Amino acid sequence: MPETAQYVDPRRWKALIFIALAQLMVVLDATIVNIALPSAQADLGISDGNRQWVITAYALAFGGLLLFGGRIADLWGRKQTFIVGLLGFAAASAIGGAALNTGMLLGARALQGVFGALLAPSALSLLAVMFTDPKERAKAFGVFGAIAGGGGAVGLILGGVLTEYMDWRWTFFVNIPFAIVAVVGAVAVIREPVESRNSSRLDIPGVILATTGLVALVYGFTRAESDGWTAGLTVGLFIAAAVLLLAFVIVESRVKAPLLPLRVVADRNRGGVYASLALAIIGMFGLFLFLTYYMQIVKGYSPVKTGFAFLPMVAGMITGSTQIGARLMTRVPARRLMGPGFLVASVGMLLLTQIDLDTSYPMLILPGFLLLGLGMGTAFMPAMSLATHGVEPRDAGVASAMVNTSQQVGGAIGTALLNTIAASATTEYAKSHAAGATSRKALELQSMVHGYASAIWWAVGILVLAAVIAITLVNAGQPENGGAVAGSGDGAAEDAIPVMAH
Repeated sequence: MPETAQYVDPRRWKALIFIALAQLMVVLDATIVNIALPSAQADLGISDGNRQWVITAYALAFGGLLLFGGRIADLWGRKQTFIVGLLGFAAASAIGGAALNTGMLLGARALQGVFGALLAPSALSLLAVMFTDPKERAKAFGVFGAIAGGGGAVGLILGGVLTEYMDWRWTFFVNIPFAIVAVVGAVAVIREPVESRNSSRLDIPGVILATTGLVALVYGFTRAESDGWTAGLTVGLFIAAAVLLLAFVIVESRVKAPLLPLRVVADRNRGGVYASLALAIIGMFGLFLFLTYYMQIVKGYSPVKTGFAFLPMVAGMITGSTQIGARLMTRVPARRLMGPGFLVASVGMLLLTQIDLDTSYPMLILPGFLLLGLGMGTAFMPAMSLATHGVEPRDAGVASAMVNTSQQVGGAIGTALLNTIAASATTEYAKSHAAGATSRKALELQSMVHGYASAIWWAVGILVLAAVIAITLVNAGQPENGGAVAGSGDGAAEDAIPVMAH
């Protein structure tokens, strides 16, 4: 009997429901608070200078601790880490919803990030060790990829509904029932192969260097958004991040039980996936920010209407991931899904560069969103699956953490980079057109739209670069006898299924 048949869990599809629910909760939280932030700021008296920390506190803790969370999942066991992450995330959400002042809210957001860093990699690595059949695995990662790609947009919808019809506090409280259901389900149906654990000692120097390096990098991009790219603190943070992460690589190459075994990222397929996903998220998160402001400020949409305007993109992602990516992944090489997927998304982004003061939603924004969603969904599905391609079971948690790290760091970079580009273009347009302006308000809005369009042009280029990297580096997933997808390179014998006994 083949070794891969040893771990066919009859409850794996039920487990997928609860794993997907937990992932949705984490991804939602990256954007659900954005729409609620103005209300929370007014209610708690948060200063303009401190309001960014509601977003940044979560991003710093989440992005900085993800590799540590992935290693903990490998060490403790994914199921246990998954449940601890869920319970902690729910408790932090309860504190956030009950916040009485700025400090309490910021502390809750940081705690959400800490427990999210445990939850996200354990969720993805559970899929990697529970689904062993290539076709089933494709379907499972199709669902997971759709959630990972579309959850941010769903967060905008849910955030708008909760803020407008209930209260901003419910953008936190809504996580509690999600977590309770997922915990009950995890206890009842999730079973993890014991052999997949990694009992090696924890690499403390690696933890410290990786965490501080990633925090410095994410915080550097956050400061660039507010202070500018040449500010002393911004430059200092980038230098510190480079030094710390270089030291991390050196340490990891020499210690016996590294936090991030370099074999995980040295593989061309996994490296290509991490890089292209990070670039795609850079483009997407910037777009969420710009289009949210564009529809509310320029078009006058309510928070709920703005949220629902993103719905076609979510539908496109789900369709692309489950109906295109999942169906074709076992038949064509992954790069033939990822590359064209990112290119289709870039065409959708290209349409959105044409926004203006009187742009029609059905004629321009809707088709742009549909193409963007279809392309991203098609590309995300094989990318999520290849993230653990050829990895030994003991490394599944940290390999999964790298996917989330590339997404989280990409989101922070995208928001800061594209927002800075938009702000500069807005200022220049306003200065150059001030003399001929008939209305100050009209000039202000037109300048804003010009800034958004300029930044979206950059996002188009970033998505094209993601496509080039995917097509160039990713060479796994060649069809074998018209059936299962075979791997290549290191770990090819594992056929992209990181669950064989070792």
